[in-house]
Amino acid sequence: MTDATFADFDRPVPQPGGVNRVPEVTPGFWLIKLMAVTMGETAADFLAVNLGLGLGATTVLMTAVLVVAMLWQFRQKAYVPATYWIAVVLISVVGTLITDNMTDAIGIPLITSTIGFTLALAATFAAWFAVERTLSIHEVFTFRREAFYWLAILFTFALGTAVGDLISEAFGVGFAGTGVLFGLIIASLALGYFALGLDGMWAFWLCYIFTRPLGASFGDFLAQPAEFGGLGLGTIVTSLAFLAVIAGTVVLMTTRAAPDLAE
Repeated sequence: MTDATFADFDRPVPQPGGVNRVPEVTPGFWLIKLMAVTMGETAADFLAVNLGLGLGATTVLMTAVLVVAMLWQFRQKAYVPATYWIAVVLISVVGTLITDNMTDAIGIPLITSTIGFTLALAATFAAWFAVERTLSIHEVFTFRREAFYWLAILFTFALGTAVGDLISEAFGVGFAGTGVLFGLIIASLALGYFALGLDGMWAFWLCYIFTRPLGASFGDFLAQPAEFGGLGLGTIVTSLAFLAVIAGTVVLMTTRAAPDLAE
């Protein structure tokens, strides 16, 4: 299980079984992923609280939109930046809402959610490897592999939300402290991969999980009022700012990918 890599930048990857439907891991990938998870946190709060839709109505609405986006994504036969990243942003919102519903509406403790989503993610990886004999993100060129890929991503967002809330709220570390903590964890994983021989596949998925609480903590720190430990910029300003970064990065990715798609 060492064929997936943590950051391959622009290295071309052979595709013996078809065209990969998900992106290679580049610095741009991590930038837009971090922006997407940050926006997922602030956008969910904006819809549920600022617009007054409530947690239940927001969850139903965003789940319906996500289903449409995923149908669009599964119709693609190759990686299309706009389609893929729209799906990531929406799955970030829905993953956040799943955990929020479990915590706020049902009353499930965050430690229980954390353990539950960890087991669900582990089961997804086990089933994925048992069926496909690989967890490589460079070989997602069938419907079944892509289904495993997106299910794993959904659980990483739900798990990341639970872990982040557990640390920042239940353990009282706060938004800024939680962001620093997970930033250091991600930096240690990068060091482990680049210098100490940490398996690339595990480095990738662990970083994918931990960028969720990192981004969410950063988003809450910017959006929440000062009395809650934030800067008070609000969810609208914060969401729009990160949406602008996401849109700009996707446009750049689309421009660069256009010659490859034309071949």
